[in-house]
Amino acid sequence: MGERKAISDNELNVVKAAYDDLYEKIEPHCKGDDKELLQRAYDIALKGHWTQRRKSGEPYILHPLEVARICYEEIGLGPTAVICAILHDVVEDTKFTLDDINDNFNEKITLIVDGLTKLDGLHNKESPQAENFKKVISTLTQDVRVVLIKMADRVHNLRTLGVMPRHKQLKIVAETAYIYAPLAHRLGLYAIKTEFQDIQMKITEPEKYQEIENKIAVTEEKRQAYIDAFIEPIEKKLDDAGVKFRFMGRPKAIFSIYNKIKKKGVSFEEIYDLFAVRIILDVPLDQEKTTCWQTYSIITDFYKPIPERLKDWVTTPKGNGYESLHTTVIGPEGRFVEVQIRTERMDDIAERGFAAHWKYKGIKDQNSVYDRWLGSIRDILDSSQGDALEFINDFKTNLFNEEVYVFTPNGDMRILPKGATALDFAFEIHSDVGYHATSIKINNKLVPMGYKLNNGDQVQVITSKNQKPNENWLKLVITGKARSKIRSAMKEERKKQGEVGKEALMRKLKNMKADFEENVDMLVKHFGFFNRPDLYFALSTEDIKISELRVFEVKNGKLELKETEPVQANEGNKAPADVKRPRKHYAEMGKSKIMVNGEPADNFKFELATCCKPVQGDDIFAYVNANSEMKIHRTICKNATHLLANYGYRVLKAEWQQTQGGSFAVDLLITGVDSGVGVIQLITNEISGKLGLNIRSFNIEGMDGYFEGKVSMFVTNKNQLNQAVHSIEKLEGVQSVTRVEK
Repeated sequence: MGERKAISDNELNVVKAAYDDLYEKIEPHCKGDDKELLQRAYDIALKGHWTQRRKSGEPYILHPLEVARICYEEIGLGPTAVICAILHDVVEDTKFTLDDINDNFNEKITLIVDGLTKLDGLHNKESPQAENFKKVISTLTQDVRVVLIKMADRVHNLRTLGVMPRHKQLKIVAETAYIYAPLAHRLGLYAIKTEFQDIQMKITEPEKYQEIENKIAVTEEKRQAYIDAFIEPIEKKLDDAGVKFRFMGRPKAIFSIYNKIKKKGVSFEEIYDLFAVRIILDVPLDQEKTTCWQTYSIITDFYKPIPERLKDWVTTPKGNGYESLHTTVIGPEGRFVEVQIRTERMDDIAERGFAAHWKYKGIKDQNSVYDRWLGSIRDILDSSQGDALEFINDFKTNLFNEEVYVFTPNGDMRILPKGATALDFAFEIHSDVGYHATSIKINNKLVPMGYKLNNGDQVQVITSKNQKPNENWLKLVITGKARSKIRSAMKEERKKQGEVGKEALMRKLKNMKADFEENVDMLVKHFGFFNRPDLYFALSTEDIKISELRVFEVKNGKLELKETEPVQANEGNKAPADVKRPRKHYAEMGKSKIMVNGEPADNFKFELATCCKPVQGDDIFAYVNANSEMKIHRTICKNATHLLANYGYRVLKAEWQQTQGGSFAVDLLITGVDSGVGVIQLITNEISGKLGLNIRSFNIEGMDGYFEGKVSMFVTNKNQLNQAVHSIEKLEGVQSVTRVEK
């Protein structure tokens, strides 16, 4: 939040206009006392935020009003959600309390506003962000509107991100990529998910974003002309069939295009479904499925379909309720065109997700899609035992993109994430079935518990009361529900076993005439554990022996280390210590070229992260881990999203100084056509001969006319690296050159 300054008369007119516009839109949908509560929410929010301003300098009250508008217009929520959106920052940022909300509004509004308010007093927690994520997500099982309003809040924050300093932008987009974008996908908020991902890319990889955006703009006219020609014969046939419909040419999102370029190692021009068409049918509910397939038949009369690209989510909707028929056909000029066929109802659900979904509650048992998912979240919440990071990691596996459809022996279908195993299925059926699973049959054949499920598998779980989970099971499952249940069972077992160690420690301290409660936490720290149960368990398994207490003497009931004895620490489960590794300088160049929070990085002990290997000119940030070690990461490092989202308070601003000298090792992956004519010599001559760069190593393999080479070399900065990439890309036979990380 920016400076404090009361709203001026001119600004108040702008605020009133924004509220009046919102009121006019929502008023026809108000029932009972909705209008009165809406006005009251506005009055309280205006009073509470009266002197507050955003970083941009505008009155803060405009933010909750815009969040309320997004809730109504873009997500499709009703008056109650709009009221809560207006109030969403009141308890957190103003003098008004939750009791004030309770006195002025109903129980439902109070519950939602409470869910939207961040937790206080989290400075002693390992990840305050994770604790707040957990609070928001836990409200899913009570009222999904909390999460949907939070989504709208995040949308507006991202749209106005430009006024924030760079390091804050990185933290916000990392949180978005880590939890909000996957959650938007799971809730079926396609438009919002796409916007989240595009803004994330715009911040983390601005050059690539701009490059693709420019290419889309340049090709737009040609693309539209192509799509018009593509749909012309289909349009006539649908008219003749008496089907009401509308067409949409759909350019793919920039993030989606870039993802395909990276994953498939192809150029912008080679992405086959850059041409995408959506056909939206206006038909009664009982004719939806038939008309979708009739439309598919008409399209394939004109254009040859690619069978393996047919996706039928009309017969079997996705786990997030998404329904559509997808196919890819070969259109004019031999181009690949992705076609989506759906009805107006299906399109509403696809674009606006959960909120639209409940408009059709009861149709084709739509509500059970989310009921099953919300049930799995309850299971994870019940067994997360207070560990927020553990909960978030388990929850994220429930936000899967691809799914497998498998069946019980009775023929009931279950939807699991792609990659789920036979043991995941056992826990999906019921926790007790998972706990006691001894063997599993797939299609009447015994398989290992780690067997990966395929579409159509019929799964039978054989159980025994004597069976119980073990640590190895965690390696055999991927779903959050299974992982949390296994961990919960193991913790319970560990706790029981730890009682033996606890009793032994109590006896020993009693014999030494030392008070148990006054000394136990000191012993936890001394032996390098995080908590008492870990110490008790180590004593029960004799990883720590009672005899090791001989290094202490007792003074007034308290244990103190004998001065003659060295301190011993357990090598197993150590707590973070203030140990700092020796500083490593790249290429032994003397002083570093990095500034951290405005100071030279040499004032700290730091390393360049080996996971992403930053070079001068890369966008970077500094991360201080639990051991007070500082690592410099690239903002697009594979670990960046997790670190920035969950440990933002340990992240420091880092930037390169404008100095020369020094070198950095980078790795490139080069692919292309193996013509057998000295490809190694061609590449090495370009790198060493023409560019004058030192090659550290070069490995190349040729396979059936295709080669893949990995070259490691030294560069002085990002510009030199980019020059090398562009030069190698131009060589004859080279298809792609990408920078790789470990």
